[in-house]
Amino acid sequence: MIKLNLFGRGLKLQIAIMVGCQMAFILFGYDQGVFGGIVTNEDWLNTFGHPGSGLEGIIVSIYNLGAFSGCILTFIWGEKLGRRLCMWLAMGWIITGAILQCTSYSVPQIMVARYITGIGTGIETSTVPMYQSELCDADKRGRLVSSEPLFVGVGIVISYFFDYGMRFVGGPVAWRVPIACQVIFAFVVIFLVFGLPESPRWLYYHGRNDEALQVMCDVWDEPPEGEKVLKMQTEILETIAMERKEGEYKWANILKRDDVQTGRRVLLAYGMQFMNQVGGINLVVYYVPTALQNNVGLSANLSLVIGGCVQTMFFFGSLIPTFLLDRMGRRRPMMWGSAGLAISMMLIAVLLSFSTARGYSPTLQKATSSASVTFFFTYMFIFGATANCIPWVYVPEILPLHARAKGTAIGISSNWLWKCVFNHIHWFGIFELTLADSFVIVMITPTLLNNLQWKGYLYVLPQHPSTLIGLKLTVHLLQSIFMCTNFAFVPLVYFCYPETKNLTLEEVDHLFTAGGKHGAKALTAPSQPVQESFRAQALGDDEKLGGRDGGLAAEHAEVMDEVKDSHSV
Repeated sequence: MIKLNLFGRGLKLQIAIMVGCQMAFILFGYDQGVFGGIVTNEDWLNTFGHPGSGLEGIIVSIYNLGAFSGCILTFIWGEKLGRRLCMWLAMGWIITGAILQCTSYSVPQIMVARYITGIGTGIETSTVPMYQSELCDADKRGRLVSSEPLFVGVGIVISYFFDYGMRFVGGPVAWRVPIACQVIFAFVVIFLVFGLPESPRWLYYHGRNDEALQVMCDVWDEPPEGEKVLKMQTEILETIAMERKEGEYKWANILKRDDVQTGRRVLLAYGMQFMNQVGGINLVVYYVPTALQNNVGLSANLSLVIGGCVQTMFFFGSLIPTFLLDRMGRRRPMMWGSAGLAISMMLIAVLLSFSTARGYSPTLQKATSSASVTFFFTYMFIFGATANCIPWVYVPEILPLHARAKGTAIGISSNWLWKCVFNHIHWFGIFELTLADSFVIVMITPTLLNNLQWKGYLYVLPQHPSTLIGLKLTVHLLQSIFMCTNFAFVPLVYFCYPETKNLTLEEVDHLFTAGGKHGAKALTAPSQPVQESFRAQALGDDEKLGGRDGGLAAEHAEVMDEVKDSHSV
């Protein structure tokens, strides 16, 4: 693919890489949010025959199905095509889908158009974080990659208030123009990609060593014999040799243990993005206006305004990891964030349960419903600060080079495949209980909110609608989904996920090469890679203690205490 010298060398080129990746994720956020305000537009409803909640859910969720398909395409061809070409092709899919969407006059056309747009988004989200991870310093990787989900929030907010403003225009322009504006972001990304370099790690892996060396010299503005360039080249080539010690990797062996535990790391990547979606974020992003109007009891106009303000908390929360993730690490924010999300979701459900239908006074219902709005804000802020950003950073950095493209595609597919492990509701006189993926979760959310009201934030009970009655809060907590999954992630992260902050992508491999305990003993303490990451972080801090103040010494002591605790268990 043609590369133009648009951005020179060194810092300018690094900034261009960062901006290109962030612009791609602004588009991602805009795509995600633009339909939230459109589905209530009167002209949109008239054009598509006032679809019921079930059909509306299918129209919205087919975008996710397309994104999952895009991940599959990246899994198949991503490693062959390279990072830049994948980004360029993703924009082509999105532009095609946007054109078809804004010219739609029937339900089949809008569904096909959203599916095509989703394919582009799937390719984009499977490629961009990996590309940024492979073209930045280890001590900046967390901040740079986590800035991408931050700009998802920017895109969502832009789309939300654009939808709100166009609402006063009326007619088909009110919804066709916001959809068409997707192409603006896509063309900007296409322009930027022509001036960006290919990933040097991908080039080395495919034997294009001279090109890879030139890319590293350009990005870090050093000569070929420069210290940083030589160190990176040595690490990358040694890692490739280690990963190829038993020959080219075959995906039929994914569940077999190899020297760098590839299968385990792919599962960790999948699980991290699973956590990104299973806490109920889909409910807030896609349907917060509906939830505020029907469940909280606000007017349609005020619901849209407050919904837009809720989305801004996504942005403000994401500022924290964008500036501090390389100091905070990955593990602890994920654990504390999961606990905070669970508490927020619980309080939303509790406060919305005081309804007149359950015998409470209208005054109490209004007071508690209004109070619940607070926890929509806290939920979105906490999510932005933790579960929104960290999985996007963690997936590409936890994977070995030989499996990074395919493994990232698998990991990101989790984002699209699972919004939560949920009960699929079919209203045919009874509840039919089935497992569901993100396609189903988005599809059923309108029905869920319309029929279960506050209980939708906690659980779905497999009972006949006529027998769906309130239970005590303790029973609700036991059967909750959004809340319980968030709480369950705390021990999962503690025991299974190693810390990767400030480690190069090649150093992460060494966390998985040390032998550990087996059998029952392996289940009584954090996993061996987790313990190795404790040692790596403690060693890294120890090397820096001489040149920094006592605050780092305290951090060092805290890490060492965690190591001791893990061994004492």
